[in-house]
Amino acid sequence: MKLSKRTLLKLKNKNKKLKPNKYKKLKRECLRGNTKGTFQRPRLSVYRSNQHIYAQIIDDTNSTTLLTCSTLDRSIKLNLSNGRTCDASRLMGQKLAKFSLQKNITKIIFDRGPYLYHGRVKALADGARAGGLQF
Repeated sequence: MKLSKRTLLKLKNKNKKLKPNKYKKLKRECLRGNTKGTFQRPRLSVYRSNQHIYAQIIDDTNSTTLLTCSTLDRSIKLNLSNGRTCDASRLMGQKLAKFSLQKNITKIIFDRGPYLYHGRVKALADGARAGGLQF
């Protein structure tokens, strides 16, 4: 049974059974419909797991990943013992900003995905801003 996005979101609002992964995918698609990265202003996409946080700078017009960074990177992992803290996310944002400035990327579009702008996601964004990225 195929339902439209609008119908599925209405079902979720009426407390009907909807699998969490399906709802997360719908939420991500609804948000990403407005955010598209270009070569002049690429998109900073964030993925957060329980243990780590990952970020990519993506050019959607050419469908290429320009830059990646995560808390699994050696330089970040050596500085911090735990990858699931706000300090690790902030440090990763600063590293990502440093690498992107080396590639002449100064302006980006922040794509938080299905995650709330709070905690580790916010710390990553603040670190990237402190590093010199504009969004």
